[in-house]
Amino acid sequence: MQVLATAAAGMFAAADRLSASAQRTAAWGVEEGQAESKVDLAQEAVDQISAKTEVKADAAVIKTADDMMGALLDLKV
Repeated sequence: MQVLATAAAGMFAAADRLSASAQRTAAWGVEEGQAESKVDLAQEAVDQISAKTEVKADAAVIKTADDMMGALLDLKV
């Protein structure tokens, strides 16, 4: 089903954004030679919450598609 592929792709993209944001947050204040880090922690928090919400939404789409497919199979039998 194309819906499942789209939802899975969305989950992977959100997971990648979450991972990148987590790496930037972990590097905050540790970068050598910089008196002040260029990482905006507030923006990173927003990015992480947004990615988390997107993963939840994509998971709900997958669950709904699975439920619909199950209902269709039950009708067929």
